[in-house]
Amino acid sequence: MDVTMDDDGTKQQRRGNTRQRIQDVALELFAEQGYDKTSLREIAERLDVTKAALYYHFKTKEEILVSIFEDLTQPIEDLIEWGREQPHTLETKQEIVRRYGQALDDAAPLFRFMQENQATIRELRIGDSFKSRMQGLREIIIDPDAPLTDQVRCISALFTLHAGMFVLQDLDVDPEEKRAAVLEVAIDLVTQAHQGG
Repeated sequence: MDVTMDDDGTKQQRRGNTRQRIQDVALELFAEQGYDKTSLREIAERLDVTKAALYYHFKTKEEILVSIFEDLTQPIEDLIEWGREQPHTLETKQEIVRRYGQALDDAAPLFRFMQENQATIRELRIGDSFKSRMQGLREIIIDPDAPLTDQVRCISALFTLHAGMFVLQDLDVDPEEKRAAVLEVAIDLVTQAHQGG
């Protein structure tokens, strides 16, 4: 890696690109052969770097996975913070659904990995982090005084977005058309909830 420092901070950018490459390759390998069966040596080999070069950025597989999780789910954390400052209006709930749908799309490889490796995720600290984020989403999309059926509709809107990613992934449909249909159903659920069913 070039260690010269340009006035515009190029060194930091190059380091960030290496970190991103490590994350991308690790996630590919985790998805292909499973988290437990992937070694740091294999990640280094796929990257065509030494294990020492990989250690410069990450000491363990869990560090890599945690960094992937934190980077790719930061928009969800940002959404939760934004949502906590908003009124519980229909427009807010619809925007939460839109933004969450986009965050899921942007982090699709991570969420597919998490779906397919649930036992591993439960054992690692990202399992608790994900539960915490889901709890935060629940708090911003549900009106605590709403009837239970409307609270369920709001939560179902979020899981509709998950279903669009996992359950419907094999449908022979244009991906954009599928995304639009899933988003429409999710928004319809929060709209029904807001209007009292």
